Amino acid sequence: MEQLKVKIAGEIAMSTDAGQALKKWREVFGVSQTELSKYLKITPSTISDYEGNRRKSPGVVVIKRFVEALVDIDASRGGELIKRFGEAESPKQFFEAFNFPSAITGAQLAKIINGKAVACENKLDNVHVYGTTIIDSIKVILELPYESFMKVYSTTTQRALLFTNVSTGRSPLVAIRVSPIKPAMVVLLGIKADKVDKLAVKIAESEGIPLIVTTEDLEGVRANLKNAIEQGHN
Repeated sequence: MEQLKVKIAGEIAMSTDAGQALKKWREVFGVSQTELSKYLKITPSTISDYEGNRRKSPGVVVIKRFVEALVDIDASRGGELIKRFGEAESPKQFFEAFNFPSAITGAQLAKIINGKAVACENKLDNVHVYGTTIIDSIKVILELPYESFMKVYSTTTQRALLFTNVSTGRSPLVAIRVSPIKPAMVVLLGIKADKVDKLAVKIAESEGIPLIVTTEDLEGVRANLKNAIEQGHN
């Protein structure tokens, strides 16, 4: 628990945009400004000012209270997110996570990876993701225990799952359909739009999940994601 608090506090304190970091973690925990303000006994506008960088960057005391509030609120709800944090250490051969300092839209991510939408394209501007997890679909399907599949989301489902080693995209989408937790977006790597299985497209549309394909190679996608993170998605 203490390691979790230190991790969050450290990211906020070291961020070049403390307000955006505060907002990110509040949203990851699913806590509204009003709920947080009641817990901290301050006004919602104060929190809004911190997140919008209209107040001086918060000091150590404020950050500590902020982090403790998020953890305590989650604990009062059953501690599900805290539990997922504790399980976030995933087998490295299956997953590779890229975490953004702030949320980006699905349209921005599609541009970063040179992707094309084959399902729910109209939702790309409204979907926001805090990261992308690259997954070897063959290893996941053949070797990874079902209960460990949930770990690909790390701390939030506001992620894009990018599957490698796909031929039609059917298997990853079927796995997502039966999973109780859904990603914000799905990306199929190394496949053209006309090769995507019709059932995969149908599942994505029924779940309301934007489905993107890209013919970029894996190293190219990694490089593009790293470059976008370094440039702050501008």
